[in-house]
Amino acid sequence: MLERDIERYLVRRVKDIGGIAYKFVSPAHRGVADRLVVLPGGVVWFVEVKKVGGRMSTLQELFKRDMVKLGQNYMTLWDTQDVDTFIKGVKE
Repeated sequence: MLERDIERYLVRRVKDIGGIAYKFVSPAHRGVADRLVVLPGGVVWFVEVKKVGGRMSTLQELFKRDMVKLGQNYMTLWDTQDVDTFIKGVKE
């Protein structure tokens, strides 16, 4: 499965639970997460989407580290099963 297919699935599943999965692009800062997932109740997640067998770049790893260090919600999703698990977790 391609990353774009996993990303589309994520967008649809987030919408199903009342959220929005914004495409996140920051021209001045390469390596930012693919999606900014905004959920009801003021919950926000930075979500990176990768296909199984893919790898995160050094800049993506740095972004992840920075977000975790700042106490932000960050998740890397590798397939549609990860998306389903993520959705189940944020609904609870």
